[in-house]
Amino acid sequence: MAAPLTFPSHAFNRRNLMKGAAALAATAATATSASALETQAPLGQLGAPTMSTQPLPLGPLPGSVYPDSHLESANKSGKPTFGPPGFPAFAGTMAVERVATGFRWAEGPVYFPAGRYVLFSDIPNNRIMRFSEDDGHLSVYRQPSMNSNGNTIDREGRLITCEHSGRRVTRTELDGSITVIADKFNGKRLNSPNDAVVSSDGAIWFTDPVYGIGGYYEGVKAEPEQEKHNVFRVDPKSGDIKVVADDFVEPNGLAFSPDEKKLYIIDTGFTDGPDNPSHIRAFDADTGAGKLSNSKVFAEMPKPSITDGVRTDRDGRVWLSVGWGDPNENGVRGYSPQGELLGKIHIPETVANLCFGGQQRNRLYICGSTSLYAVYTSAQGALKP
Repeated sequence: MAAPLTFPSHAFNRRNLMKGAAALAATAATATSASALETQAPLGQLGAPTMSTQPLPLGPLPGSVYPDSHLESANKSGKPTFGPPGFPAFAGTMAVERVATGFRWAEGPVYFPAGRYVLFSDIPNNRIMRFSEDDGHLSVYRQPSMNSNGNTIDREGRLITCEHSGRRVTRTELDGSITVIADKFNGKRLNSPNDAVVSSDGAIWFTDPVYGIGGYYEGVKAEPEQEKHNVFRVDPKSGDIKVVADDFVEPNGLAFSPDEKKLYIIDTGFTDGPDNPSHIRAFDADTGAGKLSNSKVFAEMPKPSITDGVRTDRDGRVWLSVGWGDPNENGVRGYSPQGELLGKIHIPETVANLCFGGQQRNRLYICGSTSLYAVYTSAQGALKP
């Protein structure tokens, strides 16, 4: 196991975290042979090695044998299943697949059932990509994309996008035109909208950290104009924007529970300093009134890793992307609605975000740095992205 990272008392930011994570990954890769992909840690020790010095092909990951060892259960009940025992979201024979590659930083996937395709951002390359699941075709959906990050879909099948360099949230209309949903609050520009979700009443909820204005790699370097890093709600009728949460260090991914009684919001403040949060919080949500209350930490991430994206399934389980730190944590974590860790999906790259897709909404698409991965599960994604 690589030595833990140590952090300087100054200048701790996302760039330094990326450097530290890269150093940790390089150390692990040096000590790991190509056969590590076939090695699974004992089930009592979550965190199977997934690093490899060999290029990854498209298709099932090297070393995959049904049931795939990249799917790991945290429940040691011993209940017999076809697949990792005790992980109710997995059953049958399935494998993690690499379905597309060639990106600089893949983020913000959203599935469009009408066209059977996934849209996702390639932030530094300033484009939105499209992966068609019927024939595996990969194409550019939009370029430039204003360094788009998070994407979602509204109740009318329209694309909602958070833009870094645009410092705004937009909607792509059915005729292809673009409508600005939010770009200012109290007369000042937003920082860099990151991720969004649409509630059943049509309201758009989005986070506004500062990652997209920290330099020129993910957007355009600029000074933040919003003093706090807020979570906002855009009223579906009036278009008014209001703050629904203002106590985050860096608010990131967000998702509703299937019944919309909970809103899960990630805080990746750890990128700004070692004492800051690396966790996901759960709020009681009153979508009609546009209010959040009773904030509680739902799950802590093992530092130096962070979680970035979140989705829920029809049974209320919570699926989190994990990366940026220990390479053995790279992948997806699945939690019960009560916050119990159920299992992990190991991915050989840092994972930024994820979404459910497929005709049965049982195919999990995973944005892992340079590649798009997918795995079939016995869970079905919540109807809302």
